[in-house]
Amino acid sequence: MKKKIFIFITFLFCFNSYSFSNELNCNEFKKFSVNYMKCKANLIKNETISGGKKFIDDTKNFQNKQWSDEKSKLNNLKEKVTEK
Repeated sequence: MKKKIFIFITFLFCFNSYSFSNELNCNEFKKFSVNYMKCKANLIKNETISGGKKFIDDTKNFQNKQWSDEKSKLNNLKEKVTEK
């Protein structure tokens, strides 16, 4: 039982350290320096882009779910018209 817990904690720390590896740290620059402002601007830009992508993906998924029945009805109607 102790081995299982030890292995679980080891894996937890291994995966956890990778999740923070790409995070930018702007605290290494002086507060009013140009590099600090660039760093903060890049953080804001990246968060805005990722938020926009997430919103677009959620909207597309919602539309696909809601309109799938209507699309199938239209496809069935097209097939009936082309058969005649």
